[in-house]
Amino acid sequence: MTTTSVNITSVINMLSIETLITFISISTFLCFLPGPDNIFVLSQSAINGRKSGVLITVGLCIGLVIHTSLVSLGIAAIIRANTIAFEIIRLFGVLYLIYLAWGAFKAKPIHLKGNADKFNDSKKLIKKGLIMNLSNPKVIIFFLAFLPQFTTNDTIYIPVSLQLLCLGFMFVVIAFMVFTLISYLSGFLNTRISNKPSIQTALNRITGLVFIALAIHLLMSQF
Repeated sequence: MTTTSVNITSVINMLSIETLITFISISTFLCFLPGPDNIFVLSQSAINGRKSGVLITVGLCIGLVIHTSLVSLGIAAIIRANTIAFEIIRLFGVLYLIYLAWGAFKAKPIHLKGNADKFNDSKKLIKKGLIMNLSNPKVIIFFLAFLPQFTTNDTIYIPVSLQLLCLGFMFVVIAFMVFTLISYLSGFLNTRISNKPSIQTALNRITGLVFIALAIHLLMSQF
């Protein structure tokens, strides 16, 4: 057994059953709450199929791994304290959401079965999910506020940074399972709308409006 696996096991064993259940329950609940990530997975799975949703989920979770790594290293706290850096990230997030909204409004009805390869470009979809997650500075704030609540200073053997890293990875696993479930639950709509251009157009416009609302909310939010 490697040192890393021993450390991860030690962190999990250090948590009480009550704390572990609370962390898993809250994390699962938060992942199901409507947000830019799961809304994106939902809409893409409904329009382009389950595989697209799962690939986007992989990208989103890679972004979550990067965020939790930054928090564990303390870099996220520095970014949060640097107003200019934080505002740049937030502006990038707003612009990207607007870009996604524009793409949704421009999207035309497609014959899904005939375009399976086009919409299952693995690298492109994973990259899209990654950018979607990294461009949302609220993820940094969330991890900074949420994860430390489940750490403890009672042990000298396991540093808080490692506790944060392990808790973050647990959250990523939960997010992956929840988003994959969302992909499969919404993916069945794919077969129902494949030959109904009007429904596809409506879904694309609703998706565009959602992204515009998220961009406005992100722009107006106070941190």
